[in-house]
Amino acid sequence: MNGKLALALVLALQVSVCLCQVPEPDKELVEKYEAMKSVFYKRLMNAYSKVQAAVGPMTENLGQGHGQAAKDYIEELQGNPKFLSAVKIGTGLAQEAAPLVDKARMAGLGLYGHYVRPHVGTYLDEAITSIKVYLDKVLPAEE
Repeated sequence: MNGKLALALVLALQVSVCLCQVPEPDKELVEKYEAMKSVFYKRLMNAYSKVQAAVGPMTENLGQGHGQAAKDYIEELQGNPKFLSAVKIGTGLAQEAAPLVDKARMAGLGLYGHYVRPHVGTYLDEAITSIKVYLDKVLPAEE
């Protein structure tokens, strides 16, 4: 019985040690990820500007009284010290979390590149390339 327990303990420790060693992502994979991320953000900003241009004239004429009340509330909120301290705390947390997010992203890319990419990398690349054609028509990155 003790032998089985010792064997189970050794196997559990081996698994935990293996999980601590995350492979580094390839430089090419990181560059490809960063390029896709920047294009994605450009698409979002372009879509936001289009929506803002389309909705802007409608919101100016929509409910002058309600619009002024909302503006007054926002100005009052921006002067509120509790709100300003909450914004400072949120900004600080975001700055503190940024390195952790980058580390997690690199670990995820390393795991993907080592375990998943050899099996599904070509299919995923072909799918992304075919989807880009439709995205360029519907939601272009640049005007």
